[in-house]
Amino acid sequence: MTTLAPRQFLLDLYSSAVAAVSAEKCLPAFLPTPPTKGRTLVIGAGKGAAAMAKVVEDHWQGELSGLVVTRYGHGADCRKIEVVEAAHPVPDEAGKQAAARILDMVQGLSKDDLVLCLISGGGSALLALPADGISLEQKQAINKALLKSGAAISEMNCVRKHLSAIKGGRLALACAPARVVTLLISDVPGDEPGIIASGPTLPDATTCAEALAILRKYDIAIPAEILQHLESGKGETPKPDDARFAGHSHHVIATAQEALEAAAATARAAGITPYILSDGIEGEARDVALVHAALAKQVAKHGQPFQKPCVLISGGETTVTVRGNGRGGRNAEFLLSLAVALDGHADIHAIACDTDGIDGSEDNAGALYAPDSVSRAAEKQIRARSLLENNDGYGFFSALDDLVVSGPTRTNVNDFRAILIL
Repeated sequence: MTTLAPRQFLLDLYSSAVAAVSAEKCLPAFLPTPPTKGRTLVIGAGKGAAAMAKVVEDHWQGELSGLVVTRYGHGADCRKIEVVEAAHPVPDEAGKQAAARILDMVQGLSKDDLVLCLISGGGSALLALPADGISLEQKQAINKALLKSGAAISEMNCVRKHLSAIKGGRLALACAPARVVTLLISDVPGDEPGIIASGPTLPDATTCAEALAILRKYDIAIPAEILQHLESGKGETPKPDDARFAGHSHHVIATAQEALEAAAATARAAGITPYILSDGIEGEARDVALVHAALAKQVAKHGQPFQKPCVLISGGETTVTVRGNGRGGRNAEFLLSLAVALDGHADIHAIACDTDGIDGSEDNAGALYAPDSVSRAAEKQIRARSLLENNDGYGFFSALDDLVVSGPTRTNVNDFRAILIL
């Protein structure tokens, strides 16, 4: 206990969490039996798609081919499955072309063929094929507006499904009559398979009317073509009672809960009692931080509801309503808000990182907080509260050399937070 180095301890928790949900660890046990007569086609999308494809190649008995699309810099050295890199979180032409190619690849399959679909977080932006009459530029504008609005991931993916030619189950229908097996790494609170990457191979219970209501809720400008597409019902997705999904299967192979449990085991091994608060926390990052700060201070001062030393661990997907022009993803925003709320409280340390290694669109996974973070910043004439108001968590922690830069992890179960109370 007396030799515990808080910074390294928190980094070790994050590393354990990420390792527990890697494709290498989670995917092999879920591989289906190769078809006896037909061919195997591998398709997929997401930040972990290339790593998943590599694991399939390493463990597959028999021939296979296919294409997966992943974020720039998240590729893997595949031999048989083509890997295309595209933009995230705002889609680009490369993602559009890759989606069109995947849709073309699954045409003309037989009932003896197997389609193995590899899906992970980020797939919604990467697998971007607008519905007829909607341009990529219009989808990009809607996507940017949703990202800045503070909309929950389920809301964003509802909209995406209804503006797409491939998501919301449409890809699975295009594979008919082949059997489709979908393996998913979940980045959504609740691990609902149809929400992950906007469910390209799974039926969808949401409606065009709901998608339209979400756009109006966040006061997002709706181009005439998109308004007509949604109001007419032309963008409706296939529903859960659709018989065309019979015979297909899906498996969620990695979740936030597994990552949190791995981190908890690492904490116990170091002699610190872990408490997992939740694997599905949502809400504004700065507001979520206020609740975490209040809980940490209660533990530190009163030993309630937990005795110190301990570490509070949580996951999920927070959001940021962007009002400033600073740099910083939701984990940096969370941590900066936590720093302001704790205001140098002794013996409380924290880490907040995205398990994909990229916090929003920056080059860091997240950051670390220590009791002296705010005072060290003040010595550099940096006011934590001002940077928080400018959504500049990246700038704050970069100035302190407290960013966590892991590089792409090639998996994604979303946010990881740990607050150490000594």
